[in-house]
Amino acid sequence: MKRNIIFAVTAACYVMLGSGCNKFSEINTNPDATVNVNATMLATNVILKNLKFSGRDAMAYISDNGVAKYVAYANQNIMSSQYNYLGTTDFSNMTLLPNVEKMVMYATGTPSENSYKGLAKFSRAYMFYQITMKVGDIPYSQTGKGEEGVINIPYDTQEEVFRGILAELREADQLFAAGTTFSGDPTPYAGNPDKWRRAVNAFRLKVLLSLSNKAGNTSINIAQEFADVVQGGFLMTETTGFLGLNYNAINMHPVFSTNNVITSRTIVSSLLINELKKYNDRRMFYYAEPAAAQILGGKLQTDPDAYVGADVEDNYDAVTAAHLTGAYSIINLRYLNNVSSDPRMLMTYAEQQLILAEARILGWISTGTPQSYYETGTAAALKHLMETTASYAHGMPIDQNYITNYFSGEAAFKATAADQLKQIWIQKYFLNFMQDPIQSYYEYRRTGYPEFPIDPATSMNENKREAIPVRWMYPGVEVTQNHTNLVQALERQYGGIDEVNQLMWLLK
Repeated sequence: MKRNIIFAVTAACYVMLGSGCNKFSEINTNPDATVNVNATMLATNVILKNLKFSGRDAMAYISDNGVAKYVAYANQNIMSSQYNYLGTTDFSNMTLLPNVEKMVMYATGTPSENSYKGLAKFSRAYMFYQITMKVGDIPYSQTGKGEEGVINIPYDTQEEVFRGILAELREADQLFAAGTTFSGDPTPYAGNPDKWRRAVNAFRLKVLLSLSNKAGNTSINIAQEFADVVQGGFLMTETTGFLGLNYNAINMHPVFSTNNVITSRTIVSSLLINELKKYNDRRMFYYAEPAAAQILGGKLQTDPDAYVGADVEDNYDAVTAAHLTGAYSIINLRYLNNVSSDPRMLMTYAEQQLILAEARILGWISTGTPQSYYETGTAAALKHLMETTASYAHGMPIDQNYITNYFSGEAAFKATAADQLKQIWIQKYFLNFMQDPIQSYYEYRRTGYPEFPIDPATSMNENKREAIPVRWMYPGVEVTQNHTNLVQALERQYGGIDEVNQLMWLLK
């Protein structure tokens, strides 16, 4: 009984997203645990909470790719995300807020104080962005105030949340500008404030572009702020490197060493395969294995026709039956065999350049050309694959000569703005495979491209089978422990209905 009481009190501390329960923690100290917490340790925890894949297992990792129609799954259980099912999300990442506050407190007066403060502002902004993009209005301005007695946290409107996120990113930029190298950073940046500042500004551009459908219809001056960031000139360069994490023997890629249970059943979608073929894009050879039936039929692994994707909207039993005959291409075996098959890249120079390309077409900026941004972004994404062991490229490795000649045929920059935007969007889609697939879902939700296939007969979007759902539902814990505020938010946004087809402010 005592153990249950301790667990319940601990859970209550986190549910309210505050920093309270201090007396409880004082009398329940683990004598075997580290008690001398400092800013360095807390920085590591905060960064990992935001940037490390937080899903429960490899299947959760694959399921995220199913949301964005990158993969189908066969021969075990139906992967509901493949068939347009979005359930509830959670607010668990908000538990980083007490550590953010303590990190700043412990850093006060140290040489790296500004950098830790910059990290705190970015970490809050990044976390809240990920949550609001899933559900709409969220608790924001009053979170983390458990010690002040704020227990049932009111919801801010999504517009207010975005305004706050952008303000915190502006502050992060200035704090990193005045910062020095800080300790506890597990990313490749190793506490370099210059690199963090550039990544922060690239992420600001990403946030602003996600608001493109609200331009001119919000108190946020989206285009002007975007232009201000670009004019500031402190953006990512090819040498900045990515914001994210390298996988290693301690932090292994989620699909590594799954005894082929996951890999052998995860099929690359026809949507991705066919678009890669259209662009003569050798990333196909790094993303997929040739279909076994095609190889048995005499095709070589270097032949694009040996790669066959599954239609993700097809009936599960039909996909599974065809898969068992070797009809489809599964994901590349490097994901199974290599502990570090890909790093986890959440903000890159490649994505930044593609964002700039779209903004230039939209008229938000006047520097550079859409074509130059498109080509530098695409080339940077291709160069990343050059770092992958060439033996996994099925005899079709990406090298500098290939990159130099990439921009011909379908990849040559188009003449009209509408076609140019589609090229930019598909390049974003290519680079997010097995990286940040939920971002590709957000991009589809914003642009409608690439067009996600739907079959009402197989769709699990119960209330609108002919459509892709546009949001997750709120966490169940909010229903039971923050009911009044949740109801107010639902009434304000969705007529009181928490349902996956309801349009959040961002999409109206």
